[in-house]
Amino acid sequence: MDPGAGVRKERPKPREPAARLEKAKQRSAQQELKQRQRAEIYALNRVMTELEQQQFDSFCKQMQGSGE
Repeated sequence: MDPGAGVRKERPKPREPAARLEKAKQRSAQQELKQRQRAEIYALNRVMTELEQQQFDSFCKQMQGSGE
């Protein structure tokens, strides 16, 4: 029984590097996706902040015009 157990342990070993490589690729892809999403979120936040500021400036000008 022991030799059979030894053979069983040897068979997964060649597959392990492939599995590890696949997991590493998945982790890398996941990290890249997170970085890209984060960059997109920051870019969107910047655009929305600028738009909000423009709308606020427009509102302030409108209020000044109607106040006069």
